[in-house]
Amino acid sequence: MGHQEHEIIRLVSRAQRDQQAADHFIQQYMGFIRSETVKFTHTAPENGHEDELSIAMLAFYESILSYQRGKGPFLPYAARNIKNRLIDHYRREKRHMGVLSLHAPDGEEEARALLDTLPDQTDHWEGYALKEASRQEIREFGQRLEALGLTFGDVADNCPRQERTFAVCRRVLDYARKNPRLLRRLEESGRLPMNELAQGAGAEKKTLERHRKYLVALLLAFTNGYEIIRGHLRQMGSAKGGRGA
Repeated sequence: MGHQEHEIIRLVSRAQRDQQAADHFIQQYMGFIRSETVKFTHTAPENGHEDELSIAMLAFYESILSYQRGKGPFLPYAARNIKNRLIDHYRREKRHMGVLSLHAPDGEEEARALLDTLPDQTDHWEGYALKEASRQEIREFGQRLEALGLTFGDVADNCPRQERTFAVCRRVLDYARKNPRLLRRLEESGRLPMNELAQGAGAEKKTLERHRKYLVALLLAFTNGYEIIRGHLRQMGSAKGGRGA
Protein backbone atom coordinates (compact mmCIF):
# COMPACT_ATOMS: atom_id res chain seq x y z
CA MET A 1 0.00 0.00 0.00
CA GLY A 2 1.45 3.35 -1.07
CA HIS A 3 2.02 6.42 1.07
CA GLN A 4 -0.97 8.23 -0.45
CA GLU A 5 -3.34 5.37 0.36
CA HIS A 6 -2.00 5.21 3.92
CA GLU A 7 -2.70 8.93 4.28
CA ILE A 8 -6.24 8.54 2.89
CA ILE A 9 -7.00 5.70 5.31
CA ARG A 10 -5.66 7.83 8.17
CA LEU A 11 -8.01 10.65 7.16
CA VAL A 12 -10.94 8.24 6.84
CA SER A 13 -10.24 6.80 10.28
CA ARG A 14 -10.17 10.28 11.78
CA ALA A 15 -13.34 11.27 9.91
CA GLN A 16 -15.16 8.27 11.38
CA ARG A 17 -14.54 9.65 14.87
CA ASP A 18 -14.82 13.41 14.27
CA GLN A 19 -17.67 15.12 12.40
CA GLN A 20 -15.58 18.20 11.63
CA ALA A 21 -12.85 16.00 10.18
CA ALA A 22 -15.48 14.24 8.07
CA ASP A 23 -16.78 17.56 6.73
CA HIS A 24 -13.23 18.67 5.90
CA PHE A 25 -12.47 15.34 4.19
CA ILE A 26 -15.62 15.62 2.05
CA GLN A 27 -14.69 19.17 1.01
CA GLN A 28 -11.13 18.03 0.25
CA TYR A 29 -12.45 15.33 -2.10
CA MET A 30 -15.29 17.28 -3.73
CA GLY A 31 -13.36 17.06 -6.99
CA PHE A 32 -13.43 13.27 -6.78
CA ILE A 33 -17.15 13.23 -5.88
CA ARG A 34 -17.94 15.56 -8.75
CA SER A 35 -15.85 13.46 -11.15
CA GLU A 36 -17.69 10.25 -10.20
CA THR A 37 -21.01 12.04 -10.69
CA VAL A 38 -19.96 13.25 -14.15
CA LYS A 39 -18.89 9.70 -15.10
CA PHE A 40 -22.42 8.56 -14.40
CA THR A 41 -24.45 11.45 -15.80
CA HIS A 42 -22.07 12.22 -18.72
CA THR A 43 -22.49 15.92 -18.06
CA ALA A 44 -21.65 18.54 -15.44
CA PRO A 45 -23.87 18.71 -12.34
CA GLU A 46 -24.75 22.29 -13.26
CA ASN A 47 -26.53 20.97 -16.37
CA GLY A 48 -29.56 19.82 -14.41
CA HIS A 49 -27.86 17.21 -12.21
CA GLU A 50 -27.38 19.00 -8.89
CA ASP A 51 -29.53 16.37 -7.17
CA GLU A 52 -27.20 13.61 -8.40
CA LEU A 53 -24.23 15.50 -6.96
CA SER A 54 -26.03 15.74 -3.59
CA ILE A 55 -26.70 12.00 -3.64
CA ALA A 56 -23.06 11.33 -4.51
CA MET A 57 -21.94 13.46 -1.55
CA LEU A 58 -24.18 11.47 0.79
CA ALA A 59 -22.84 8.22 -0.66
CA PHE A 60 -19.27 9.42 -0.08
CA TYR A 61 -20.12 10.25 3.53
CA GLU A 62 -21.74 6.84 4.02
CA SER A 63 -18.58 5.28 2.56
CA ILE A 64 -16.49 7.03 5.21
CA LEU A 65 -18.68 5.64 7.98
CA SER A 66 -18.83 2.08 6.67
CA TYR A 67 -15.23 1.70 5.44
CA GLN A 68 -12.96 -0.97 6.89
CA ARG A 69 -9.42 -1.85 5.82
CA GLY A 70 -10.49 -5.24 4.50
CA LYS A 71 -12.62 -3.53 1.86
CA GLY A 72 -9.57 -2.47 -0.17
CA PRO A 73 -8.43 1.05 -1.14
CA PHE A 74 -10.91 3.69 -0.01
CA LEU A 75 -11.46 5.72 -3.18
CA PRO A 76 -12.47 2.74 -5.39
CA TYR A 77 -14.75 1.62 -2.56
CA ALA A 78 -16.35 5.07 -2.40
CA ALA A 79 -16.66 5.18 -6.20
CA ARG A 80 -18.63 1.92 -6.21
CA ASN A 81 -20.94 3.21 -3.49
CA ILE A 82 -21.54 6.45 -5.38
CA LYS A 83 -22.38 4.55 -8.56
CA ASN A 84 -24.73 2.20 -6.70
CA ARG A 85 -26.54 5.09 -5.03
CA LEU A 86 -26.99 6.88 -8.35
CA ILE A 87 -28.31 3.69 -9.95
CA ASP A 88 -30.76 3.35 -7.05
CA HIS A 89 -31.81 6.96 -7.59
CA TYR A 90 -32.62 6.34 -11.26
CA ARG A 91 -34.49 3.16 -10.46
CA ARG A 92 -36.63 5.08 -7.98
CA GLU A 93 -37.27 7.69 -10.65
CA LYS A 94 -38.39 4.92 -13.00
CA ARG A 95 -40.87 3.55 -10.46
CA HIS A 96 -42.15 6.97 -9.50
CA MET A 97 -42.39 8.52 -12.95
CA GLY A 98 -43.26 5.37 -14.90
CA VAL A 99 -40.34 6.02 -17.27
CA LEU A 100 -36.63 5.18 -17.33
CA SER A 101 -34.27 8.12 -17.15
CA LEU A 102 -32.39 8.54 -20.41
CA HIS A 103 -29.21 9.21 -18.46
CA ALA A 104 -29.33 5.83 -16.69
CA PRO A 105 -26.73 3.19 -17.71
CA ASP A 106 -28.02 0.77 -20.35
CA GLY A 107 -26.50 -2.36 -18.70
CA GLU A 108 -23.63 -2.76 -21.16
CA GLU A 109 -20.13 -3.27 -19.82
CA GLU A 110 -19.15 0.14 -21.20
CA ALA A 111 -22.07 1.61 -19.23
CA ARG A 112 -23.32 3.81 -22.06
CA ALA A 113 -26.21 6.09 -21.22
CA LEU A 114 -29.54 5.16 -22.77
CA LEU A 115 -29.57 8.66 -24.20
CA ASP A 116 -26.67 7.59 -26.44
CA THR A 117 -28.62 4.65 -27.89
CA LEU A 118 -32.01 6.21 -28.60
CA PRO A 119 -33.25 8.75 -31.15
CA ASP A 120 -33.96 12.18 -29.75
CA GLN A 121 -37.69 12.03 -29.12
CA THR A 122 -37.57 13.38 -25.57
CA ASP A 123 -39.91 16.03 -24.25
CA HIS A 124 -37.08 18.26 -23.06
CA TRP A 125 -39.37 20.68 -21.22
CA GLU A 126 -40.94 17.81 -19.24
CA GLY A 127 -37.48 16.43 -18.40
CA TYR A 128 -36.32 19.83 -17.22
CA ALA A 129 -39.41 20.21 -15.04
CA LEU A 130 -38.86 16.82 -13.39
CA LYS A 131 -35.21 17.56 -12.66
CA GLU A 132 -36.05 20.97 -11.29
CA ALA A 133 -38.67 19.38 -9.03
CA SER A 134 -36.05 16.91 -7.76
CA ARG A 135 -33.58 19.68 -6.97
CA GLN A 136 -36.28 21.70 -5.26
CA GLU A 137 -37.27 18.69 -3.12
CA ILE A 138 -33.72 18.12 -1.87
CA ARG A 139 -33.23 21.85 -1.27
CA GLU A 140 -36.53 22.23 0.61
CA PHE A 141 -36.00 19.12 2.72
CA GLY A 142 -32.50 20.31 3.64
CA GLN A 143 -33.97 23.63 4.78
CA ARG A 144 -36.56 21.86 6.93
CA LEU A 145 -33.83 19.77 8.53
CA GLU A 146 -31.77 22.90 9.13
CA ALA A 147 -34.73 24.53 10.88
CA LEU A 148 -34.65 21.58 13.31
CA GLY A 149 -30.90 21.91 13.83
CA LEU A 150 -30.07 18.89 11.63
CA THR A 151 -28.05 18.25 8.48
CA PHE A 152 -28.01 15.41 5.97
CA GLY A 153 -24.73 14.34 7.57
CA ASP A 154 -26.37 14.13 10.99
CA VAL A 155 -29.10 11.89 9.58
CA ALA A 156 -26.65 9.60 7.78
CA ASP A 157 -24.53 9.30 10.93
CA ASN A 158 -27.58 8.46 13.07
CA CYS A 159 -29.33 5.90 10.85
CA PRO A 160 -29.73 2.29 12.08
CA ARG A 161 -26.75 -0.03 11.71
CA GLN A 162 -28.51 -3.33 12.26
CA GLU A 163 -31.44 -4.78 10.37
CA ARG A 164 -33.46 -5.36 13.53
CA THR A 165 -33.08 -1.70 14.56
CA PHE A 166 -33.97 -0.60 11.04
CA ALA A 167 -37.12 -2.75 11.34
CA VAL A 168 -38.03 -0.98 14.60
CA CYS A 169 -37.76 2.39 12.87
CA ARG A 170 -39.95 1.07 10.07
CA ARG A 171 -42.62 0.06 12.61
CA VAL A 172 -42.48 3.55 14.10
CA LEU A 173 -42.98 5.03 10.63
CA ASP A 174 -45.90 2.70 9.89
CA TYR A 175 -47.58 3.63 13.16
CA ALA A 176 -47.06 7.37 12.56
CA ARG A 177 -48.52 7.11 9.05
CA LYS A 178 -51.63 5.45 10.47
CA ASN A 179 -51.88 8.31 12.97
CA PRO A 180 -51.30 11.51 10.96
CA ARG A 181 -51.78 13.67 14.05
CA LEU A 182 -48.33 12.48 15.18
CA LEU A 183 -46.78 13.68 11.93
CA ARG A 184 -48.57 17.01 12.39
CA ARG A 185 -47.17 17.30 15.91
CA LEU A 186 -43.67 16.78 14.55
CA GLU A 187 -44.23 19.48 11.91
CA GLU A 188 -45.65 21.95 14.43
CA SER A 189 -43.27 21.39 17.34
CA GLY A 190 -40.16 19.94 15.71
CA ARG A 191 -40.15 17.23 18.40
CA LEU A 192 -40.90 13.52 18.21
CA PRO A 193 -43.80 12.32 20.38
CA MET A 194 -41.52 9.61 21.79
CA ASN A 195 -43.85 8.06 24.34
CA GLU A 196 -46.72 7.59 21.91
CA LEU A 197 -44.46 6.31 19.13
CA ALA A 198 -42.72 3.82 21.40
CA GLN A 199 -45.97 2.52 22.84
CA GLY A 200 -47.81 2.42 19.52
CA ALA A 201 -44.98 0.71 17.63
CA GLY A 202 -44.15 -1.70 20.46
CA ALA A 203 -40.60 -0.37 20.64
CA GLU A 204 -38.24 0.54 23.47
CA LYS A 205 -38.05 4.27 24.01
CA LYS A 206 -34.26 4.13 24.44
CA THR A 207 -33.94 2.67 20.91
CA LEU A 208 -35.94 5.56 19.49
CA GLU A 209 -33.90 8.06 21.49
CA ARG A 210 -30.70 6.55 20.09
CA HIS A 211 -31.90 7.11 16.52
CA ARG A 212 -33.90 10.30 17.07
CA LYS A 213 -32.27 12.29 14.26
CA TYR A 214 -32.88 9.55 11.71
CA LEU A 215 -36.50 9.15 12.85
CA VAL A 216 -37.13 12.89 12.64
CA ALA A 217 -35.92 12.88 9.03
CA LEU A 218 -37.82 9.69 8.18
CA LEU A 219 -41.12 10.93 9.54
CA LEU A 220 -40.58 14.42 8.15
CA ALA A 221 -40.14 12.91 4.68
CA PHE A 222 -43.70 11.60 4.89
CA THR A 223 -45.29 14.95 5.73
CA ASN A 224 -45.11 16.55 2.29
CA GLY A 225 -44.50 13.97 -0.46
CA TYR A 226 -40.70 13.87 -0.48
CA GLU A 227 -40.43 10.84 -2.80
CA ILE A 228 -36.69 11.02 -3.53
CA ILE A 229 -35.79 11.62 0.10
CA ARG A 230 -38.03 8.75 1.22
CA GLY A 231 -36.31 6.25 -1.03
CA HIS A 232 -32.85 7.35 0.05
CA LEU A 233 -33.63 7.20 3.76
CA ARG A 234 -35.02 3.69 3.38
CA GLN A 235 -31.71 2.49 1.98
CA MET A 236 -29.25 4.35 4.18
CA GLY A 237 -29.42 1.73 6.92
CA SER A 238 -28.25 -1.14 4.69
CA ALA A 239 -25.11 0.75 3.70
CA LYS A 240 -23.92 0.66 7.33
CA GLY A 241 -24.97 -2.81 8.36
CA GLY A 242 -23.01 -5.00 10.72
CA ARG A 243 -21.53 -2.45 13.13
CA GLY A 244 -23.98 -2.63 16.01
CA ALA A 245 -27.22 -0.77 16.66
